[in-house]
Amino acid sequence: MNQLFQKSLQDRRKLEMVYMDSENNITQRTVLIVKIDDDRILAFCYSKKKVRSFKKENILVIHPVRLNQYEMEA
Repeated sequence: MNQLFQKSLQDRRKLEMVYMDSENNITQRTVLIVKIDDDRILAFCYSKKKVRSFKKENILVIHPVRLNQYEMEA
């Protein structure tokens, strides 16, 4: 997972993640990594339109956002 965070930070690539918050609510978010710490990531959350902190242990699923046809041709 840390390699994915590093690659996303380096390439400025959006990630989609499924996250469980402290109240066990599960959400799906699109994020852009800003900073990586030992136990947390700092990322811009497109749904909240803010930079948010996420515990790595609460990330259930994470993967790069698929590029659409227009982005692949550019």
